[in-house]
Amino acid sequence: CETCSKEEAKYRCPRCMKYSCSLLCVKKHKLALSCNGVRDKTAFISVNEFTDLNLLSDYRFLEDVSRTADAAARLCTVHSPATKRLLQCLRNKARGCNIELKTLPVGFTKRRENSTMFNSMENKFYWHLKLVFPHCHAEYTLKRVPDDKTLTDILKPYIDPMESDPVVCQRLKIYTASPQSDVQILMKIENRSRNSVRYNELDASRSLLDNLKGKVIIEYPTLFVVLKTLKNDMVVLGKDGSEPVENSDSESSSLSSMEEGEIRDSS
Repeated sequence: CETCSKEEAKYRCPRCMKYSCSLLCVKKHKLALSCNGVRDKTAFISVNEFTDLNLLSDYRFLEDVSRTADAAARLCTVHSPATKRLLQCLRNKARGCNIELKTLPVGFTKRRENSTMFNSMENKFYWHLKLVFPHCHAEYTLKRVPDDKTLTDILKPYIDPMESDPVVCQRLKIYTASPQSDVQILMKIENRSRNSVRYNELDASRSLLDNLKGKVIIEYPTLFVVLKTLKNDMVVLGKDGSEPVENSDSESSSLSSMEEGEIRDSS
């Protein structure tokens, strides 16, 4: 040990190559020599001392440099004025279709994975779309879905027993075994508090664009596919935006029955 000169050395510092026998001596030598213990990847090594481990270390060092440079280049692209103009153009096109499209700041997962684009030649949106099947705890991501495609056609590869993939069909067997009339497509209403989450019901026979009109979308649409026969805690608003009236109807019926009882008692 080059610190205490008493015990046999067990460790060698990757930075200064000093030998140490214990953790205490390692700390002492770092304090005495102001050594951080981190190997200098750019330190000179003579040809006679160059080994396969040094070659592997150099290779990994170059990989790290390449990865860092690539990440910096991509970050510059994301923040470039051209990208900002493209996002602004996408929002303007959506606004022209009566859709309020909102984009998240750089670094958010939805911003990074969003592949939505607008084709000026076809005057058509190609949406990044996520399908959620809560009864089976399954999610699927679709890329470049044309806005003139109906929701029925979009869901066919997943819940149609004749057209769905066998693996998907097996995973979503609750849906494939149910009649199409029981399938309900919901979309979360944005800009609401966490304790008052509400959903809009979409029309499966209409196109994706028609269903998205008048809606607020953050990055891309997420559709929840549920079954009416299965109980869930999703509160669906009416077509006019009104709250469901099941509770109020039951309360009014119970109140009316109580009033009838009071009338009979008084008579």
